[in-house]
Amino acid sequence: MASVEGAAESIHTDADKLSDKVQVAESTLDERMDPDSGARRGLKNRHLSMMALAGIIGPGLLVGAGRALQNGGPASLIIGFGVVGVIAFSVMQSLGELTTLYPAGGSFITLGDRIVDEALSTAIGWNYFLGWAMVLANEYNVISSILVFWSDKVPLWGYFLIFWFFFFGFQLMGVEAFGEAEFWLALVKLVGLSAFFVFSIIYVSGGLVHQAEPLRGRYWHQPDAFNGKGFRGVATVFVFCSTFYAGIESVAVAASESRNPSRAVPQSIRQTFWRILFIYMGSAIFFGLTCPTDAKNVSEGKKEALQSPMTVAIQNAGWHDGVHLINAFIFVTCLSAVNSSIYLGSRTVLYMAKSGKAPRFLGWTNARGVPVFAILLTNAFGALSQMNNSTGAAQAYSYIVNLSGVSTYLVWGSISFIHIRFRTAWKRQGRSPDELPYKSLLYPWNAYFGLAANVFLALVQGWTSFSPFDAGNFVDAYILIPVFPIIFIVYKLVRRTHFWRAHEVDLDAGMRPDLDRPGDGESQLTGNNVKWWRVVKTTV
Repeated sequence: MASVEGAAESIHTDADKLSDKVQVAESTLDERMDPDSGARRGLKNRHLSMMALAGIIGPGLLVGAGRALQNGGPASLIIGFGVVGVIAFSVMQSLGELTTLYPAGGSFITLGDRIVDEALSTAIGWNYFLGWAMVLANEYNVISSILVFWSDKVPLWGYFLIFWFFFFGFQLMGVEAFGEAEFWLALVKLVGLSAFFVFSIIYVSGGLVHQAEPLRGRYWHQPDAFNGKGFRGVATVFVFCSTFYAGIESVAVAASESRNPSRAVPQSIRQTFWRILFIYMGSAIFFGLTCPTDAKNVSEGKKEALQSPMTVAIQNAGWHDGVHLINAFIFVTCLSAVNSSIYLGSRTVLYMAKSGKAPRFLGWTNARGVPVFAILLTNAFGALSQMNNSTGAAQAYSYIVNLSGVSTYLVWGSISFIHIRFRTAWKRQGRSPDELPYKSLLYPWNAYFGLAANVFLALVQGWTSFSPFDAGNFVDAYILIPVFPIIFIVYKLVRRTHFWRAHEVDLDAGMRPDLDRPGDGESQLTGNNVKWWRVVKTTV
């Protein structure tokens, strides 16, 4: 009898243990889903870190720089990269402070709702989505053009459809697959770009085999540093440069799907400085030194083809078949850039739908936390790449670049404004800046500078279309500027939204703990314990 009772007690004990394990598992599963969006929190520190450093390096930088070089010369390229880089750094300081404290889904889109006005959030969200839709079309344009260059047996639209379905299927695999792919592809991009920098140093110094004389700064004098266009060329380059920098704010969007936002976000923000210095300024310097501004295969490329300054440099150095190597490298960057654009665009739509600013069905996520319909909508905009068939690759690229560039300025300016409003509310409600897990460098000067600079560039970036007046270029340059206030005004009038005063802002909602405990292999260095410039090493 005693043995029977003991056996029964043992069974009950085991059942209780099993029940506890099930409850823990369910709790863990719930924690891994972002409560605001329904997306899965599967991005590790190293994923977010590499996304911040090199994830958005794509055709904008590697191909578009050729057009910028032609329009303004090597000096304009350095000025453009430098000025926009300073602005980007300023915006990222503001974004780092906000996102580290509030890593909830939607990032600056959601914060615009809670800190300023729901109408502003709507205008930012749709503008941001349109910007990524344009970038995505650019990337499909380039990837299809490369394949046509290699083999024209398949038409341009055929290559587009192949990759359209491929990327749609890959996105459905979930955020873990996306993060892992981006990590390794971004690593390849860093290695490839570094290799070109080494080649450029040798080429400029006259160290190549059979090189008759050093290149030195020849292309800064032929015809001149500004390609004979002066400030007009500089102004034109600003539009291109803003597109090259687009995506630097992506870590904030991805923060809601990060396992440990309080550690991963500050780490990624700090890397912004090094990304600007090495990737963008390095590219501006070496592209200008190795690629002539009057290179016809950049400025007058075939209808199907878009060629990079890297291609021109290698061919001029005597390796004519090097075009295939560079195209292969650009192809790899496109795989990463298309993947990132679909991810960022779809998550933007997802957050908008969850808050009632987009059709509700776009906010649906499957069991893996994947927003299927949002991905489908974003990817559909890739069809704009088929403008290539009627206008030519280079012309289609220019049209779309202008739209995405203006979108970047509007979003960045909005981030700076939200940061200013946040700090006003933080102070008004009696809180100290020392309570913040990550403090923006040089506040308030950087925030006001970011706001003023982005507004200024958004207004002047298309001024070259006035003299002589070009109606097509004018519309292309300024069409998104009135769209932003129109969305704001219409939404505010229809929904009768409330503009939050400083004392009304909810400063506690949106905070979220990390999933991983300190000491599990992820970096424990967070917030203000580390200098802004330090790149924190993470484990693979």
